[in-house]
Amino acid sequence: MNAKQKMRHILDTLADMFPDAHCELHHRNPFELTIAVLLSAQCTDETVNKVTATLFEKYKRPEDYLAVPLEELEQDIRRIGLFRSKASNIQKLCRILIDRYDGDVPSTHEQLTELPGVGRKTANVVVSNAFGVPAIAVDTHVDRVSKRLAFAKPDDSVLEVEKKLMKLVPREEWTLTHHRLIFFGRYHCKAQNPQCPICPLLDLCKEGQKRMKPGILNKTSKKTIKPKKANEG
Repeated sequence: MNAKQKMRHILDTLADMFPDAHCELHHRNPFELTIAVLLSAQCTDETVNKVTATLFEKYKRPEDYLAVPLEELEQDIRRIGLFRSKASNIQKLCRILIDRYDGDVPSTHEQLTELPGVGRKTANVVVSNAFGVPAIAVDTHVDRVSKRLAFAKPDDSVLEVEKKLMKLVPREEWTLTHHRLIFFGRYHCKAQNPQCPICPLLDLCKEGQKRMKPGILNKTSKKTIKPKKANEG
């Protein structure tokens, strides 16, 4: 089985496990998605969604974020990690959106990465989910899973992981693969205590095989994985 055949098998397996994989950050438009992804750096989607539930009712447009003192915005997102720097970036971002883009979020990757607080991963999430442009955003889950399944080397950078995935995954499947890899990493192939004993990809994962102790595989090999529903686990 070559690399592309291996990837095809993995993509089909992930499709069975997570048929409804999607972006779990709550948003109603490209602007809210951009703010949510910016807030999600080094923070769980669950925490971000709790904060944005009230944040997005108070602030609906870029102008709203600029109408309050920075300190007030900081307090509104203080449950988020690095809230001070994120609040500052949000106001700077909003100023640029108003001055350059008539208050709208730009739709190209190059324009997005020029915005304060928006890196390559955030831009990929926004263009793919808000504008339908195929992209693979490499977050901590995608990075971990790619390296465990040996699509990337342990010391590869996030950009190198992204490029390798783009070569192996058909372009029309980039966005969906991004979501399914996240679900796989978030709910199954976790950083701590991955579910190797019942993993349908164990035969392709050398790291998982090393984690298994003698006798465990035989006891668990008959177990099956059920499709994961959103917001479970």
